Amino acid sequence: MPMIEVENLVKSFPTATGPEKLAVAGISFQVSAGEIYGLLGPNGAGKTTTLRILSGLLQPTDGRTVINGIDVADDNRRVRHYIGFMTANTGLYQRLSPRELLNYFADLNGLSPNVTRRRVEELIDWLGMADFADLRCGALSTGQKQRTSIARALIANPPVLILDEPTLGLDVLTNRLILDFIRQERARGKAILLSTHYLDEAETMCDRIGLLHEGVLVAEGRLAELQRQSGAERLTEIFLKLVGRKPGDALLSTAGEAVS
Repeated sequence: MPMIEVENLVKSFPTATGPEKLAVAGISFQVSAGEIYGLLGPNGAGKTTTLRILSGLLQPTDGRTVINGIDVADDNRRVRHYIGFMTANTGLYQRLSPRELLNYFADLNGLSPNVTRRRVEELIDWLGMADFADLRCGALSTGQKQRTSIARALIANPPVLILDEPTLGLDVLTNRLILDFIRQERARGKAILLSTHYLDEAETMCDRIGLLHEGVLVAEGRLAELQRQSGAERLTEIFLKLVGRKPGDALLSTAGEAVS
């Protein structure tokens, strides 16, 4: 059974001018345990909207989202226990240290004191947080905050990870550490839904890829399948061909810079 199921998902938003804006237009995909599924597309494609619906932060206009066999709309609170959700803009309590923050969220998730102590130390070690684990979050660098955010999402060891731009703005060393950690989580059997603008990362990280454009899933499959379908080799070229754009159009990023 897939750990993440999205069926004909639709989301529209009201606008000041009257007609609603269709952000997600009937997309469907699945993510299995032990798999990284990359949801890729330019700004405004509907990626973040989709991830927020799956995490229970937004209500869909139509369609169905299921996590670990549970309909998100039917039991939002229960579903959240199965999800670790993290974005590049995840807020942290500035006056708490990463260690205090992890203990707090462990308590919110109902972990026992013994499990909490073991899990907090495990995450601090895995994510290389020992040097800043007892500093206030407000004093941390971007990369340190990102590691703290990932640890917070993982504190209850959820079977599903939803990661929205987890490496945005990071230095090379922190970027590598986080990508390696995501791979380790896949090896442990997690179902991982990953959104990123960095297509070189997606090519090496993702087992399957969904290409999202203007709310529509224009193609999905393994990289080799998308290459055959498009007749192109790199993801940037694949995307441009499948959405009918010219190579000069600005859409995605290959190594942290816009394609223009």
